[in-house]
Amino acid sequence: MQDLMVLIQDPTAWVALATLVVMEVVLGIDNLIFISILTNKLPPENREKARKIGIGLALVMRLGLLGTVAWIVQLTNPLFEAFGHPFSWKDLILIAGGLFLVWKATREIHHSVDPVDHKEDMVGGAAAITFGSAITQILLLDLVFSIDSIITAVGMTPHLPIMIIAVVAAVTVMLLAATPLANFIEKNPTIVMLALGFLLMIGTTLIAEGMGFHVPKGYIYAAMAFSALVEVLNMFARNARRKKKPETALH
Repeated sequence: MQDLMVLIQDPTAWVALATLVVMEVVLGIDNLIFISILTNKLPPENREKARKIGIGLALVMRLGLLGTVAWIVQLTNPLFEAFGHPFSWKDLILIAGGLFLVWKATREIHHSVDPVDHKEDMVGGAAAITFGSAITQILLLDLVFSIDSIITAVGMTPHLPIMIIAVVAAVTVMLLAATPLANFIEKNPTIVMLALGFLLMIGTTLIAEGMGFHVPKGYIYAAMAFSALVEVLNMFARNARRKKKPETALH
């Protein structure tokens, strides 16, 4: 309690908290996009439940990992060396998560562009299995993003209370944004393809990070923001054309 009171009175602790909250929210975007796309494949009555379970698991997992900070830090210790790069457990987890994301996004893109192989009966024919599968996949990606998130937090501050507050704040933002984001993606089919492209890029970045190639996150999120802005402009242009067509027909 005394340590907490000291932190509350320390201005640098507040700066560290604000910085870490922003960082955790940004890192949570990747997780949120995946959860939104995946849960939109479920029947409407199960979607919000799956989102809450998925994000709730992310919170539990991150708080649980915070309780084992000493073990988490050890995940960065080298296990073996290959191709001139020392690989740690963190590297292997990032590579596995990246490969899973690339596979998942590629598979979804293939189903979207190939009408012959569009398995529309996946939702209707096996709703219960699909729900379980969705939760399992969310849990796997939660693990990857949670480890990355906690290692980032440990690198930014040594104070556990600051880490806990930042993680809870970031997951709360995810919980509030999950349904609006998922609904927006569902109502705009072109956004789905853009989001899948984001997942491909995120997956490739995770693989690169695991292989020892540092990719500045700022470049990744700047590219995502620019692509999203272009798509928003395209949406405005499409809406303007739709409004113009009835007027042209009247003349």
